Amino acid sequence: MQAFLKGPSSISTKPPAAKERSAAGSSGEGKRLKPIPWVEKYRPKNVDEVAFQDEVVAVLKKSLEGADLPNLLFYGPPGTGKTSTILAAARELFGPELFRQRVLELNASDERGIQVIREKVKAFAQLTASGSRADGEVCPPFKIVILDEADSMTSAAQAALRRTMEKESKTTRFCLICNYISRIIEPLTSRCSKFRFKPLSDKIQQQRLLDVSEKENVKITSEAVSYLVKVSEGDLRKAITYLQSATRLMGGKEITEKTVTEIAGVIPRETIDGLLSACWSGSFEKLETVAKNLISEGYAVAQLISQLHDLVVESEDFSDKQKSIIVEKLAEVDKCLADGADEYLQLISLCALVMQQLTQNT
Repeated sequence: MQAFLKGPSSISTKPPAAKERSAAGSSGEGKRLKPIPWVEKYRPKNVDEVAFQDEVVAVLKKSLEGADLPNLLFYGPPGTGKTSTILAAARELFGPELFRQRVLELNASDERGIQVIREKVKAFAQLTASGSRADGEVCPPFKIVILDEADSMTSAAQAALRRTMEKESKTTRFCLICNYISRIIEPLTSRCSKFRFKPLSDKIQQQRLLDVSEKENVKITSEAVSYLVKVSEGDLRKAITYLQSATRLMGGKEITEKTVTEIAGVIPRETIDGLLSACWSGSFEKLETVAKNLISEGYAVAQLISQLHDLVVESEDFSDKQKSIIVEKLAEVDKCLADGADEYLQLISLCALVMQQLTQNT
């Protein structure tokens, strides 16, 4: 009887163990092969890797050397390294072990109303900063609360935050990150050291893109790199994302300027020239046909406005008065589109005004 009982049990215990091992092996292989977006893969790991932001890097280096860290406010265009900089600094300050305990990061995707500020942020700020680094390095006696996209917080939530910043100044430092400093209330900005993140220079962006291309074995022409920098408008994150998308699209072939145009959703120059020639013709019927074709091909009118603005401002075919009238209309259409207006109607309205300006002197 005992032998009978032992038999099945011994049989039943071995296969699962083997299964577990194989499952563990397969999951391990899965982890090794797991693809990471290049934006995350090449995010700066330490403060020295942050490009083109000398003032803030100098301040953070001082705090890494033992100086106290003030409350920080980072502002500037997207993709210039604001979030990457503070995350890299926090990792260097606390090490990988204490990073999760000492850093609270909230961004616009999290609930950040007045209740969260009063409860979650306040509770984290009141915790005592304890523990030491495993590598024996000196660990600062404070925690960091990172509030990303702080300009999307309500005024009430920002007002609730200012008292917490004052009360918990002994144990907590705050880092607010935003695109528009004008949307942060004055009492908060006065409590922080402000740092403006500049759009990255073309040279630095080109260097970073070439580094990534080399590491990922991507074939890309120099014209395509220059065009990537142009369409990303100082946003390195956007440029790297476009580069990865173009690499996947080409499947190992060389990336050209045409590929970047397709990936970035940029409207070809010939299409815009066709629209302007329709405006020059003075025929509303022709203009309507071109506008319908442009919409049916899936081009975004917001993208057209951006490119048309650059073209009109730089063009010598328009007088200064015509430029001012057209640019004012571009701003008006842009606002209407942001409010959810119909793209076709706004495009026709814009083109009708351009036609009026071009044909009234002829």
